[in-house]
Amino acid sequence: MFWPVTSMCAMLKARIFRTLRAKAIVWSVGSMILGILAAWLWMASQMAWQTHQDQAFVTGVRMYESLLQTGRTPPAGITIEPPALPPDPAMREATLPPIPDGIVPARITSVSVLANSTDFAGTRVQFYIVSPDLRYPVSDITVDGGEDPAVITGNLIRLVASYCSDPVIFARVDANAWQRIDGLGIWGCQAAPRDYRLLAIFVLGLGIVIILSQITEAGAQFTQFANALKKRGQFSRREAFQETGPEELREIVRTVNDHLAFERDRLDRRAMVLSGVSHDLGTPATRLRLRTALIEDHDLRDRLEADIDQMTEMIDSALTYTRTEINLEEMVQVSLTSLVEAIVADYEDIGKPVQLQQAHSSSIEKSRSVFGGGGQRLNFPAEDARRILVMARPLSLRRAISNLIDNSLKYGRRARVSVVADAEMASVMIEDEGMNISEEMLDKLTAPFIRGDNTGLTEGVGLGLTIVSTIARQHGGGLSFERLSSGMRAVLKISRA
Repeated sequence: MFWPVTSMCAMLKARIFRTLRAKAIVWSVGSMILGILAAWLWMASQMAWQTHQDQAFVTGVRMYESLLQTGRTPPAGITIEPPALPPDPAMREATLPPIPDGIVPARITSVSVLANSTDFAGTRVQFYIVSPDLRYPVSDITVDGGEDPAVITGNLIRLVASYCSDPVIFARVDANAWQRIDGLGIWGCQAAPRDYRLLAIFVLGLGIVIILSQITEAGAQFTQFANALKKRGQFSRREAFQETGPEELREIVRTVNDHLAFERDRLDRRAMVLSGVSHDLGTPATRLRLRTALIEDHDLRDRLEADIDQMTEMIDSALTYTRTEINLEEMVQVSLTSLVEAIVADYEDIGKPVQLQQAHSSSIEKSRSVFGGGGQRLNFPAEDARRILVMARPLSLRRAISNLIDNSLKYGRRARVSVVADAEMASVMIEDEGMNISEEMLDKLTAPFIRGDNTGLTEGVGLGLTIVSTIARQHGGGLSFERLSSGMRAVLKISRA
């Protein structure tokens, strides 16, 4: 029976909160209702307490008149009677009233009210308020001699009615006998109105918390999508974004997915065209090579063969760059140190001057904590330092490292490779012994078809470092260069996550 109701509630909630506009309307109306409810509770409680205290004040004024005029009927809700006198005649003249047995411990508040008189010879009314809970702050009552004693008595009863207690009041006029005054229906706890002011504060606070949580949730959904889009730009992921959240966010996600699908399709078509061009140029290039071999002029033949090689290399490099941007390879967990060792071993097998610098130790910075200091570094031995695991695309990463080593061999005669890592990033550094390059040229090396100053002495089309930089960005890192005293250092940084 409850399942259809729950389903209907869920469907109604999904329809109402489908868009941010609907949510804003519901939040605005809800906050207005909660604000009105909280204000009504507060004002109702305030008015009830004001009425209660005013009634206590009027009762106190009339009670004072009843005490001075013997035989006058006390106000409604008040009973004035002489207390039971002690059997011992000596105790009947005591200056203190008898404390009721039910009030333990007794907290006594004494107040004297003097009628208007300049020589302090007027009528004096003494009040003893016996309470089991508290002593009343009578300093809040104005007792200046120029004020009406009935008003002072009224303020006293107002003060007693302002606290939740069940006191018994004794009073006597001048040196007469003590009289017991019972008026719990006026100043007792059962006479106090219900105070909803704390409930009003709770309702208002609850409404604010709900509204802030909803606003925070909506903002968090947009922030989550922005972070996912940023990570996608860093890691070049191909999967579509999941459509969640309000309708406006869903529309944005659909638009972004459509745009990314269009870009992927365009890159795929570009790669297809380049693959077709590369394949179609293979046959003419082969025929050109055969016809070039028939040329008797050796110098002219060598130049034509070099032009043909450069043309085919340019096509292959452009195709490789486009395939790198498409990035069809999935990420897997690999050992970066093992991958670098295998690449360096391949170069060593063919006699290339490539050397791997083994890490002797690794260190990470210790995070700060509440109970201990921070800023310290933890060192690991060489065996643990070599175990650097990363989430990467092995073929793309191998191509990037190989391109950097090839560049070092072209421009710097030798290459020294090392791997360092921390908790978040890993870096492959390749040092060479080449010629110095200007700072302006360092900033341009990763741009397409930009080469160094010695392009006439080496082969290439200027896309190698561009491919490396693209692969580094796809792995959440980047490519940078550092100037050394003996040459240059290329730093390929990738994210380990």
